[in-house]
Amino acid sequence: MNSAVPVLAVEALEKRFAVRRGFFRRGIAEVHAVNGVSFTVAQGETLCIVGESGCGKSTLGKLVLRLIEPSGGRILVEGQDVTRLDAAAMRPWRRRVQMVFQDPYASLNPRLSAEKIVVEPVGNFRHLGRAERRERAAQLLARVGLRSDALDRFPFEFSGGQRQRLAIARALSLQPALIVADEPVSALDVSVQAQVLNLLLDLQEEYGLAYLFISHDLGVVEHVAHRIAVMYLGRIVELATRDALFAAPTHPYSEALLAAAPIPDPRIPRLAASVQGEVPSPIDPPAGCAFHPRCPLAVARCRSEIPALAPLPDGSLVACHVRAPTSASAGCCPARPRSSAAEAAL
Repeated sequence: MNSAVPVLAVEALEKRFAVRRGFFRRGIAEVHAVNGVSFTVAQGETLCIVGESGCGKSTLGKLVLRLIEPSGGRILVEGQDVTRLDAAAMRPWRRRVQMVFQDPYASLNPRLSAEKIVVEPVGNFRHLGRAERRERAAQLLARVGLRSDALDRFPFEFSGGQRQRLAIARALSLQPALIVADEPVSALDVSVQAQVLNLLLDLQEEYGLAYLFISHDLGVVEHVAHRIAVMYLGRIVELATRDALFAAPTHPYSEALLAAAPIPDPRIPRLAASVQGEVPSPIDPPAGCAFHPRCPLAVARCRSEIPALAPLPDGSLVACHVRAPTSASAGCCPARPRSSAAEAAL
């Protein structure tokens, strides 16, 4: 593959779900779960998707894998548009994109042994003899830190962290270019989280894997991310490198997320949590910027016009009428300078 071509490119991706009620299940509204999302993921890169529950993170991950069908936009895997491929044409590309699910208890078949779980994906594409299948499974289990005597054990005989390692081994079995990891450590103890995260980083370095990493835990994100996309009500509101976002978030919603994240050292000053209220209903989102009912900086333009992602001098993107570079000419507030308090808090 050409290294200049991203492993994954998403262009104006959309997903709308119909809301149905009544005896005849008539559609009464639509939920825009993902609304015009665009980004790329390069080989060896981790792009983290963060945001509150219900912002569309997991739906986005399922769209990338074509587990659900998009309502609009394009998905390109290694330069190939796979958005409208039928099941037969999509089959070879499924080898290139695999997933690690959130719940290691539910994502593994309890009736299969570890050996069968790990090599089952390979068996969907080519026949493996008994000896070859067992050898392949043992190699994969060893690579994720499980002993060879685990081959004949069933999922209920593993701990939570071991189950997630088994799920990672299964994802690796087809030698993918991209792994979509949907909250892969949220169900694990903190000490086990660190082990699994370090394993993912080691595998990325060894195989050049690209990760689309979905998480609500900013501590985890800070550890693994190269770039971070902040989602709010189906849209990306800020896309920046890890260092830029944690040093000085630009969008008010990004500031609120960082302010809400716990800091273990009470001597470190925190960002002020100035956002109030609840996330609006996705069935009836507010006009203009969806964040404006909760935003302390909202101006009249925010209530009527949806902001587009605009580039910042450091290469970040932000969708905010107040903080975008063009806002000054539009009569809004200038972009926020980097804050020493924000840097100290992180």
